[in-house]
Parts: sequence; structure tokens; C-alpha cells
Amino acid sequence: MAEKQKLIEIKGLKQYFNVGTPNVIKAVDGITFDIYKGETLGLVGESGCGKSTTGRTIIRLYNATDGEVIFNGEDVHGKKSKQELKKFNRKMQMIFQDPYASLNPRMTVADIVAEGIDIHGLAANKLERMERVYELLETVGLNREHANRYPHEFSGGQRQRIGIARALAVDPDFIIADEPISALDVSIQAQVVNLMKKLQKEKGLTYLFIAHDLSMVKYISDRIGVMYFGKIVELADANDLYENPIHPYTKSLLSAIPLPDPNYERNRKRIHYDPNEHGYSDGEDVKLREISHGHFVSCSNKEYESYKSIYAH
Repeated sequence: MAEKQKLIEIKGLKQYFNVGTPNVIKAVDGITFDIYKGETLGLVGESGCGKSTTGRTIIRLYNATDGEVIFNGEDVHGKKSKQELKKFNRKMQMIFQDPYASLNPRMTVADIVAEGIDIHGLAANKLERMERVYELLETVGLNREHANRYPHEFSGGQRQRIGIARALAVDPDFIIADEPISALDVSIQAQVVNLMKKLQKEKGLTYLFIAHDLSMVKYISDRIGVMYFGKIVELADANDLYENPIHPYTKSLLSAIPLPDPNYERNRKRIHYDPNEHGYSDGEDVKLREISHGHFVSCSNKEYESYKSIYAH
């Protein structure tokens, strides 16, 4: 089997916000993981765990407090000229959570989608620009008649498709999807996720898919990282994480997923996670350790030995 190629390496990434002395919010607190070319890495956790801040720091919407983001062998947060930043911005794009707020209401769909084309000079003339816009709209399941309309004329699902077309316009290698379906009706969510999967296959895209809905994340992701208070507590292949969750916090998240089975729901037991019970604050001894191939868990050395013996059985 061919070795997977790393597209992004995140090393000890920290994003602290100073909200007045002595209060510092450690939104992202020293996380390390890789994203491989062509895969979807899901990042899940409750609101406020730092997953969206992670995405925004990776793409440099926020300057990192510490740590490195290596993209295609280059340090994203190193000193860069305007030209270098422009080149980087073309290769890494973002789809935002709120399709209502992320589109300029005064711009036509054509101008929204063509924004990146204009910035990077990707069209030789107006005709070529419009042909590219039409092509992008059709790629995301809209049509050319939509080009001259304004965002308020579209449903939430259609607006998110416009957001995806805008991200695709510059031919990126990597897309950060920050809760791209949480503002949409459940019936529309699957359509948007299926579109993303189709585009990934056709264009060889790599995704960081940020969400709090574990069932949808499993459907789209190759691997999943679970975040809790700025740290990654478990990282594994999607199926492995679901079938063999190890960290107590992951178990508590999975226990909250409802299933369309009345008998199961009647007897479903919620697992409540209390960090004080599980040595989460054990200090320096707690770190991300590999329990089995590709399955990492944040634990102390003592917990590591215990988890390994459980996994072996």
C-alpha cells in the first residue's frame, strides 16, 4: 500500500486569547496532528472546545500564539511577503458555518463566486470570468441563471452551495469546512455533505471538517479527532473511534447520539464525563499516546497501560 502523503503538519499549535490580566483563554492548547493528502479529517467536540479556532488558526485568520502549521512543506505562520500570502491563500480555502452571514448581501452571486478569480487574476477577460462562474455554479448543483441574483433570494442550502463554489473558484488543495451544515435543515445537510464528498473525489481535495454532530462526521470523515477544552483527547480512524472509543469524553459524546430505534432509545444510557474522575488534570504526564496503530488517546502513563490492556482484549 502506498504511503500516505502529509499535506499539513500541525505541531504544538496554541491559540491563547488575553481577555484582561490575569485571564487568558487557552482556546487551542498545544495540539499536534497531521492531515494527509486526499483525506477528510473530522474535528469534533462541544461548543467552545476550540475546534473552530483551530481551523481559523491553521488558515491564518488568527496568528498562532505558538507552534507550527506546515502546509506543503512551508510554515504558514512564518514571515511571509504579501505575494507569498496570496499564493498560500489560493491553496487553502474556508467554507464558513453561517451561509447567511458569510455572503455579502450587496453582491451578486457572480461577483461573490468570482472574488477569488479577480484577486488572483485567473480569468483573462470578462467572458472567461463569467464562463468560469457558470461552470462553478453548475459544479455545485446550481445553474447559470442564478449568477445575477442576490444571496437573499436563496435558501440556506443554496447559499452554502454558493459558499462552496466561491471556495472552489481558485482551485484549492485544502478546504477547511467550519461547521458547514449546522445552520441547515437536516434534510439539506446530507445533500451538502454528499456534494462535498463528490467534489473531493473529482478534484482530489483534502478537507478538515469541523462539526459537533458525530453521526454526520463519521459519514464524511476518514479519521476523527475529538477536542476537549483546547486539546485533542482522541484521534483515530472513523470506524475505529466509533467501535472502540477509549477516552471517557469520546464515550460520553457517542452515548449522546440518538438512533431511530425506540427500544434502543428507551434503554439508552448517557455517559456523563467528569474530568476530575479521569485524571484529565494530572499535569505533565498527560499527553497524546498511540494505543494501537493510528489510534491516539490523551492519557497519563498509568492510564496508557490500562487502555492498552483493554484494547488488546
